[in-house]
Amino acid sequence: MKPLYAAYRFITKPLYAIYEKKLIKQIKQGPIPQHIAIIMDGNRRFAKELGISPTEGHSRGGDKLEEVNEWTLELGIKVMSVYAFSTENFNRDIKEVEHLMNLFEKNFTKLANDKRIHDNQVRIRVLGQKELLPDRVRRAIEYAEKKTKKYDQFHYNLAVAYGGREEIVHGIKNLARDVKDGKVEVDSIDQKLFSRYLYTADMPDPDLILRTSGEERISNFLLWQVAYSELYFIDVYWPGFRRVDFLRAVRSFQQRKRRYGK
Repeated sequence: MKPLYAAYRFITKPLYAIYEKKLIKQIKQGPIPQHIAIIMDGNRRFAKELGISPTEGHSRGGDKLEEVNEWTLELGIKVMSVYAFSTENFNRDIKEVEHLMNLFEKNFTKLANDKRIHDNQVRIRVLGQKELLPDRVRRAIEYAEKKTKKYDQFHYNLAVAYGGREEIVHGIKNLARDVKDGKVEVDSIDQKLFSRYLYTADMPDPDLILRTSGEERISNFLLWQVAYSELYFIDVYWPGFRRVDFLRAVRSFQQRKRRYGK
């Protein structure tokens, strides 16, 4: 079976390269989304199908994220937000969680020193309850955020120890404190003002939400911000997500007519 798959890949690879070039040409003639948010799903199922460990599946998922970051930069997409680890994920097997923490520590340190990040002036930020993470992971996050805090050409948000409902509760608490302290008048509160109390305060809402693995749900990700986002679900596990899949998602976004609830 493996030789047949290798032969298939050998034959189709140049064809996909031609198709990708055609897609890129089409996409660059249309509106490019400002903000893409991605729910990276399917690492463990990908690993199970290949007969490898879940930890190896997560490692390959981390490698895929590096590729996707490159693709967004190529298209000039200003903001990419990815759902990396939810607060519910802490309930997984302790060894799996420990491996993920090791990956976060390693990858945030790597990001902080990545030439591509600095050449493109990409600001890295983590959305979530960082206080729930191990000290070593928090230090790596702080290092990456500090090294890129002056950049504003592109924004790369990673939701870690994140929950959408908790983000809203966090925002409400901070807003309530400001009302109590006399900094905000109750009658001045509207959607625009409340948005400033969210983790994504100074960013545009996502234009496109993309989820891999075939699951069709939001899973508590950016609940306030996705009210008028376009949704795109693809039946491919995250580590197997290809550039052509990404380009098709962007093209699908361009072909839609956004109504913003009208």
